[in-house]
Amino acid sequence: MASVHTRGGRAVRALTRQVLFAVGLPAVLLGLWWAASDGSTDPFWPPLRTILRTFPSVWTGERLGTDVLPSVLRLAGGYALAGLAGVGLGTLIGSHRGVRAFCEPVLEFLRAVPPPVLVPVIMLFAGIGDTMKIVVIASGCVWPVLLNTVEGVRAVDSVMLETARSYHIRGVGRLRHLVLPSASPQIVAGLRQALSIGIILMVISEMFAANNGIGFTVVQFQRSFAIPDMWTGILLLGLLGFLLSVAFHFAERRVLGWYHGLRASTRRS
Repeated sequence: MASVHTRGGRAVRALTRQVLFAVGLPAVLLGLWWAASDGSTDPFWPPLRTILRTFPSVWTGERLGTDVLPSVLRLAGGYALAGLAGVGLGTLIGSHRGVRAFCEPVLEFLRAVPPPVLVPVIMLFAGIGDTMKIVVIASGCVWPVLLNTVEGVRAVDSVMLETARSYHIRGVGRLRHLVLPSASPQIVAGLRQALSIGIILMVISEMFAANNGIGFTVVQFQRSFAIPDMWTGILLLGLLGFLLSVAFHFAERRVLGWYHGLRASTRRS
């Protein structure tokens, strides 16, 4: 019974530390921002208290439905498309040395092209609707997923591959039970990198050509010199990124529970 209470106490302390680390630095930065901007008369650098007071009146329920929800749906669509394409192509390329040697020069060339540069090109083929924005997000998010998947598949233990071959485990069975689970830590690392890239490209695509969305609204505020309103949009983007990061963290702990448990047992031993 005592050991159960001890483990429970450790879990509570670990969770408390994680919450403090997650909230502590943002709180400190907001405090510094408040102190640095307090008493500011610069119209382009309003006090933080003015921005926070403006926030509820700007991001009302109506604007959440007309601007925030479309942005989140575009991000989700582009991110999901990049995840599926990155994992699928990465598994194919990582599993076959010849395919990897053939594709590597093209991949290195395409990876070096900054995704924002492709926005005007994509607009020519996909128009200025939601399809363009989803494609722009996917075109930037796919690379960390693809490259991490390739490396993860290449790093699968050769002994385990030989064991699977000896037991005639091939095709879909080998992918499902060996290759993808072994590569999943690196795949998840790529998905984590892609999430921040996706938020950036979501905003950029909406700034180029849109009639709604967070990026569009921030630009409209800037052009009409509604500077406190513009800053509320920046705060909203930061809050959105934080919430998505927390959600991803919990999903990662659930999907890779076996991996984190294995690492913890290795450290204890």
